[in-house]
Amino acid sequence: MGIDTERDIEANLQIGPTDKGMVRIYVEADGVEIPMDFTPDDALEIAEEISAAAARARGMSGHRR
Repeated sequence: MGIDTERDIEANLQIGPTDKGMVRIYVEADGVEIPMDFTPDDALEIAEEISAAAARARGMSGHRR
């Protein structure tokens, strides 16, 4: 499976600060829990990458909304 492969999987995504000053991205799907902690600087970099990917996706023909 690659980044361009569509899948019909439902997942719960939560994002928030931890009590240790980190940013946690928490994913839960099919009984699997994945907590990922990032420094605030890394989290901002991830946010920029998501924003850039969204802008590129908007520019593609046949995109979904």
